[in-house]
Amino acid sequence: MGEMTNELAILLLSCEDRSGLVSRISHFVFERGGNIVDLDEHVAADEGVFSVRVAWELRGFSVRPEHLNEAFAPLGREFEAEWKIHLTGDVPKLAVFVSRYDHCLQDLLWRHKARELDCELKLIISNHSDLEPLARFYDIPFYVFPKTKKNRKEQENAELRLLEENEIDTVVLARYMQILSEEFVAEYPNQIINIHHSFLPAFIGGNPYRQAYERGVKIVGATSHYVTADLDEGPIIEQDVIRVSHRDAVQDMIRKGRDLERVVLARALRAHLARRVLVSGAKTVVFE
Repeated sequence: MGEMTNELAILLLSCEDRSGLVSRISHFVFERGGNIVDLDEHVAADEGVFSVRVAWELRGFSVRPEHLNEAFAPLGREFEAEWKIHLTGDVPKLAVFVSRYDHCLQDLLWRHKARELDCELKLIISNHSDLEPLARFYDIPFYVFPKTKKNRKEQENAELRLLEENEIDTVVLARYMQILSEEFVAEYPNQIINIHHSFLPAFIGGNPYRQAYERGVKIVGATSHYVTADLDEGPIIEQDVIRVSHRDAVQDMIRKGRDLERVVLARALRAHLARRVLVSGAKTVVFE
């Protein structure tokens, strides 16, 4: 029998919809002595795709944690499903990439210290040294990798080695003003989380808030998504907006946008760390 533990197993699964899927998965847990504490499922009717998140206690479960994937594999193959089982005891190891804007990094560091984020924040990487004092205040290792067109590949390789040495499994781009290469992104599929304003695809290029102000927009917002090889087109995890008016100057819009960036990034990261995000093609299912 499994050891006495408060640890949970969390299954994220998607497959073609058919009858009896919830029953079969629930029975898999039940017949091995597990107790389901959370189950959330969704069917995209227009696509015929079933998605589910199931969390169950490992206390008294007859399958040891290291054998869970092997035990569930026959059912996964039968469903022709994409699936993964996570253990709450495996605390994610996080690296934050940042440039010179400090608002998102400040927020993440505060939330981590306040134990709002269930992760181990191992290190911060930047292409500038400006925010090293902030990292030092929170006692987080800070590494600088200046980048030019000539050294970009070399520096990315050095960053990847550092991430590997620290067993990093999640990367957060907290307003990191560099484009990651396809090779870098491929090392962390659906594990790199980005934040940016929600004007895209409008107002591309520099100074988007000035462009938006000149067009008289009525809302500003923020979007957090997984990074893919297609720039700013990865599966969206979280978004939010706030209204603006003719009374708001450019700096007011920037302030409101940065407030949203902090909150939206924190929400997205929290959902990711809680294993509540299931990527399905170009979209996500975010379980409540």
